[in-house]
Amino acid sequence: MHSAPSPLDHAPVLPVVVIEDATDAVPLARALVAGGLPAIEVTLRTPAALDAIRSIAAEVPGAVVGAGTVVSARGVADAAAAGARFLVSPGWTDGLLDAMEASGLPFLPGVSTASEVVALLERGVRDMKFFPAQAAGGTAYLKSLAGPLPHARFCPTGGITATSAPAYLALPNVGCVGGTWMLPADALAAHDWPRVESLAREASALVG
Repeated sequence: MHSAPSPLDHAPVLPVVVIEDATDAVPLARALVAGGLPAIEVTLRTPAALDAIRSIAAEVPGAVVGAGTVVSARGVADAAAAGARFLVSPGWTDGLLDAMEASGLPFLPGVSTASEVVALLERGVRDMKFFPAQAAGGTAYLKSLAGPLPHARFCPTGGITATSAPAYLALPNVGCVGGTWMLPADALAAHDWPRVESLAREASALVG
């Protein structure tokens, strides 16, 4: 459907980044890329998010920056204009899906029920975000979906840690996991980019 690679295919972990200060975006992205995590989801939860996406797209050549928490057609348009190379939503509607498809960018619509998965498969969408992963049933739920719905592939996000990630990655229908554990709040506050790079390197080596 898209010529660009799926967000599921860059690395085992998709860092989910909330950026409060756009000046942190480039050093943070460089640390993640150096650690082996090139795909970076910047959530549209803060006023700095679009500037952060713009900066990473312009200044960190190894990064594949995407927009997360995309919940409206306006969000799709703003993210694409800022240079986002993929889109991630916590859930979806027909209107949001239409906007994401029309953008031409790879996207991961969020699901948490079998009916949502079936509806997306019916529309030709196979790659999805499973959210909120732990709260919605975790690995047991994803295992249950694999039998009847083998064509769906997921990026589980929400409550996943370095400890629980390998169990998710071991599932045949999981392409990568989303997480924040390589971005501890104290490291970000201290601008400790070497620590972020080290945690990213550990995350990039995770396998199921």
